[in-house]
Amino acid sequence: MTQINVTLDSEILHGLFTSNGKDDAFAKLLESILNQVLNAQASEQLGADRYERSDERSGYRNGFRMRSMTTRVGTIELQVPRLRGGNFSTTLFNQYQRSEQALVLAMMEMVVNGVSTRKVSAITEELCGKEFSKSTVSELCKNLEPVVEEFRNRELTCNYPFVIVDALYTKVRENGRVRSKGLLSAIGVREDGRREILGLSVADSESETSWSEFFLSLKQRGLSGIDLVVSDNHGGLVNAIKKHFQGASWQRCQTHFSRNILDKTPKRLQPEIKQCLNEIYNAPKQEIAQSLRDEMLDTYSQAAPKAMETLEQGFDDIMAVMHLPKKYRKRLRTSNSIERLNQEIRRRERVIRIFPNEASLIRLIGALLMEQDEKWTTGKRYLDMEEYHQHRLAKNTTVAA
Repeated sequence: MTQINVTLDSEILHGLFTSNGKDDAFAKLLESILNQVLNAQASEQLGADRYERSDERSGYRNGFRMRSMTTRVGTIELQVPRLRGGNFSTTLFNQYQRSEQALVLAMMEMVVNGVSTRKVSAITEELCGKEFSKSTVSELCKNLEPVVEEFRNRELTCNYPFVIVDALYTKVRENGRVRSKGLLSAIGVREDGRREILGLSVADSESETSWSEFFLSLKQRGLSGIDLVVSDNHGGLVNAIKKHFQGASWQRCQTHFSRNILDKTPKRLQPEIKQCLNEIYNAPKQEIAQSLRDEMLDTYSQAAPKAMETLEQGFDDIMAVMHLPKKYRKRLRTSNSIERLNQEIRRRERVIRIFPNEASLIRLIGALLMEQDEKWTTGKRYLDMEEYHQHRLAKNTTVAA
């Protein structure tokens, strides 16, 4: 059985993750793979590769003829080998029409998911009449790794006044065991108001050390100009933020904070406590928010003592966003933006359930984040930053005076 080693051009891979020309990229991907399959079949029938000296050779190549094929992803041009002293035979064209859709889905799965090598191998065997070995399919998947790594390690050339960080856990097979791994990620809002995926990393846990290593890598790539960092209240994460982003404010996610408060509140009081918290969050001024907090403490200290203790201790952290102009507070007072991104990751991750290794996890999630980053950086601005820049200028002028 001949093993077909499939290679992909980096330009094709780049096209798959840009909004313009994506259909052309899939057509080129399909064309490249099918031409390599035809070439491999010719080598098998001749008993030798191109320019190979071999006693088993049964004939010679005599160029090729072009054959156009219309597919659902566009028209592709195939180079059908000609053989001297014999006819080249392939079952690819006969089976193509009924298997084309399966092939396209397989190509997408190999490039974007890159994990279920058995499934991809089965589909390509049905299409081409030849079984692709597991190592061959894995090699195809690995062609995506340099593209993802380039994205993960690219230089960050802008200032990012607002940064939102979070983690989610997924299962990865490692050394014969299924382990829980933390996927650390960060998004930033640039000076021009557009969002950007800053980076991702895989760690064994959300420890201070893991987050510190992640933040250090972001700073080494150029992360700077941070004014506000938004996250939940995980101890290791908060300590790492304070260590690596000195001078920036930390905004504790108000959504997570509300859950913490309500978990410590008697069920009968939860609706009114939730309403009071929303009034605090939406207060137009810090002084008004403080007054509303004091009223809550006086009203519920006896009925919900643990909840009120949490409110008193966490108030300054959940209201850090108040130093910004009002128009920016709603979107930056929670980590909801990165939570929605995590939901998209979860939607794909649930299909896979257990990643075969850490590399496949990074490959899939990295590909998804690359696509999202493209949408964010070329699409509509997330925030109009003009008022923020004026606010910062006035603040700096006051301090200098």
